[in-house]
Amino acid sequence: MGVELGAQAARSRALAVLRIRSRAMAVALLPAAVAVVLFAGGATGHITGGVWPVTRWVVAVVAAVVLFCAVGIALVVARARPATSPTVPIAEESAPDLYRMVRDLADRLDVPAPSAIALTPDCDSWLEDRTHRSHGPPPSPEGMGRAEGLSGISGGIRSGVSGATTPGRRGEPTAPVLVIGSPFLWWMRVGELRAVLAPVIAGTGPSAHPDIAAARRFVRGLDAAVAVTTAPTHGPLARTSLAGVGWVARLLLRGCRGHAAEMERGVAAAAAERAQAVDYGLRIVAQEQVGLAYAGWDRLLTRVALPAWRMGRWPSRLDAGVVAALTELSRRDRLAEGFASRLGERPACDLLEEPGAVDEAASLLAARLFHGGPAESGPDWAPVDWREYPDEVVDRKWRTDAARLHRVLDSLGVRHMADTENTGDTANTGEPEPGGPTLARVLDHLTVRGPTARGETVWGAEPGPRPGLGDEGEGETLAGHGRADGDRPVRGAGGERETAGRESAGDPGTAGAEPSVTPEATTPEGTTWAATTVRAATAKPGDPGAEWVVENPGAESAAESASDDARPVVPHGAESADADLGEELGLGSERAAALAAGLSAEVAREEASAGTTTVPGGTAEPQGPDLALWDDMPPFFPLQPPRTGRELLTDHVTAMVCCAAMDTAGAAPGLDWLDGPSLLINGKRAVDLAPRVLTLVEDGDPEPLRDWLRHLGVRPEKPVRLV
Repeated sequence: MGVELGAQAARSRALAVLRIRSRAMAVALLPAAVAVVLFAGGATGHITGGVWPVTRWVVAVVAAVVLFCAVGIALVVARARPATSPTVPIAEESAPDLYRMVRDLADRLDVPAPSAIALTPDCDSWLEDRTHRSHGPPPSPEGMGRAEGLSGISGGIRSGVSGATTPGRRGEPTAPVLVIGSPFLWWMRVGELRAVLAPVIAGTGPSAHPDIAAARRFVRGLDAAVAVTTAPTHGPLARTSLAGVGWVARLLLRGCRGHAAEMERGVAAAAAERAQAVDYGLRIVAQEQVGLAYAGWDRLLTRVALPAWRMGRWPSRLDAGVVAALTELSRRDRLAEGFASRLGERPACDLLEEPGAVDEAASLLAARLFHGGPAESGPDWAPVDWREYPDEVVDRKWRTDAARLHRVLDSLGVRHMADTENTGDTANTGEPEPGGPTLARVLDHLTVRGPTARGETVWGAEPGPRPGLGDEGEGETLAGHGRADGDRPVRGAGGERETAGRESAGDPGTAGAEPSVTPEATTPEGTTWAATTVRAATAKPGDPGAEWVVENPGAESAAESASDDARPVVPHGAESADADLGEELGLGSERAAALAAGLSAEVAREEASAGTTTVPGGTAEPQGPDLALWDDMPPFFPLQPPRTGRELLTDHVTAMVCCAAMDTAGAAPGLDWLDGPSLLINGKRAVDLAPRVLTLVEDGDPEPLRDWLRHLGVRPEKPVRLV
C-alpha cells in the first residue's frame, strides 16, 4: 500500500476493527481459560480441597456453554452471505477494449487491476468484493464466456446476480469487481470515462492490504449475520436461537461502526490522492457530465420508462435513450449548450462488442429494480423499441386511462349526456351515441355550476337544491345562495325552465313530495355515494373501506333522471367529508373529489390483483423475485411515491382529452425525451394542454379547455375508441 496519508489512516482504523474482533474472541475464550487453570491446579495439587472441586465443574460447564455459543455465532457470521448488487456482468470476450483500458489505468496507478467488470443501471461506480464462498466457486477461464455471455438476457442477469469473479492463484487475494454505471458508457466519451474511473480503480490498492481486507470481511460478515437473524422465514425455534446471535452481532457492529466508517473515508481519500496524477484536468470536466447524466437518467426513468413499465412493457434501449434525452436537453437549455458538441468523439459504449445486448440486459435489470417487474420477458412483460413507443405505450396508456375513467363514472351513476355549452355557442352541440364514451361527459361532470368546495368561483347556471350528507340522507338547501322569495329557477331534464320550491330538511310535509332533482343514490346501509367514496379515498389498500363500488340497482336509474345543471354541488361553508377531501386534494367540487377517490380505489384494486401470479399448480403466490435466480435481489426501489387522487384525476382527464384529439382532430401520440408521452398536433408537441386541464380539475372551469378544443377542431361529443 502506498504512503498516502489516507491509506495510513485507513490501516489504523482497520487495526481498531480487528482489535474489537480480538476482544470478542478473548471474551469467548476467557471461561475456558479459567477452567483450564482450575483443572491444572487440581491436577498438580495446588488448588485442592474446599469448594474448588465444585467450582472447577461449574466453570467447566459455563465454559462449554460459552464456547458452544461462540462457535454457533462464528458459524453464522462465516456462512452468512454478504449482500451483492444485482448487475450485468461483462465478460472479457465481450469487451476486450474496456478490459484493456481498465488494466492500463491500473498499471498507471500502480494498483491491482479489478478481477471483473459489471454494469449497473445507475449513475454511479464502485468496487465490490465478491470473494465470499457463498457467491459460488470462481468460474474457469474456459467457461466464463459461456456463463457470462449476453446472448440471452436472463442468462446474463443470472450470472450477474451470482457475482462471478476472476479467480486468483491459491493464497493470493482476489481483487474486487469494478461496477460501472451503464449510463456512463453511453453518454460519456472514452477519455471522460477513463478520468471518472481513475479514483475508483485506485481503490483496489488499499483493498489489497491484508488488514483492511480482513476488517472489511469482518464488518460484512456481521452485517450479513444481522440480516440472517431478522429473516422472516425462520421458525419459532430458529428465531429464538438466532435472537442471541443477532444481539451479539449488533453489539459488535455498534462497537466498530465508527472505525469502519473512518476506514472507508481513508481508503477514498487515498484513492483520490493517487488518482490525481492521471487525467486530473479531464476529470474535472468529466464530473460535470456525471451530474448531467444523473439528471437525464432520472428524467428518463420517471417520465418515459415508468409509464411503459406500468403498461407491461419495458424499453429495451434505456441507455441509448439517455443520449437522446440529454441531447434534447442541450437543445432546449442554454446552460447545457456545448455538451452536445462532444457527441462527435468516440463514445465509451464502443468499448463493448455488443452494446445493444448489454443495453437490453441493463434495461431489463432497471425495470426489475425500479418497478419490480418479472425477471424475464413474457407475454405480459415484453420489450418495446423507441420507434414503437408511441403506439405500444402512449396510445395504449391514454386509452386505458380513459376507459378506467368512464368505468368509474359508470359506477358513480353518471349518465351519458349531450355536450351543451353554457356560453350559448351551439356550434359544437351534438348528441352522442347512447352509452358511448365521450369527452363531453367528463367535462359536464367536472364543471362546477355554483359555489365550489373552497367558495372561490362560480361557473355556469345556478344549481338546484342539493341533498345533504346527513345520516338520514335528507335534503338541504343552498343556504345564502337562493332567491329571496324561496323559489329558484333551475333547468329540468327536458331543458325547459322550471321552478323548484324550497325544501326544508326538517319539514315532514315535503319529505314525501317528489323533488325537482334526484337525490344522491343511497346505499342499502343508508350512506350516500359521496360518503362511501370518501371512505374509499381515506382507506388503505385491502381495508373494507377501499371497496368503494356499492351495489345499488336504483343508482343508475336515479342518476339518469337528473339534469345536467341540477347535479349536486357543495354549498359555500358546508361541513361535509367531500368538501374537506376536495379542499385537501386541491379539487374544486365534491364530484371531482368523488371521482378522484374512485380512480384511486380502482387503480389500487388493479395493482392488488396484479400483485399475485398463478403458478402452474393453480395456487397463487406473491409476485416477487425468482428465488432461484434473484435470491439476493433487494426490494425494488420505487421511483415515485404513490400518486394522489388529484394527480390521478388530472392524468385520466388528460388521457381522455388526448384520445378525443386523436380520434376527431387527427392528432397523434408522441414521445418527448424529457416529458414522456406527449400529444402531437400537426407534428408539433402540444405544450399548453396541462394548465387547462388543471383549471378544470381544480376550479371546475371548463372554458379554457373548451376554447382549446374548439381551436383545434376537437369534437368532445363524439365517442372515442377505448382499450
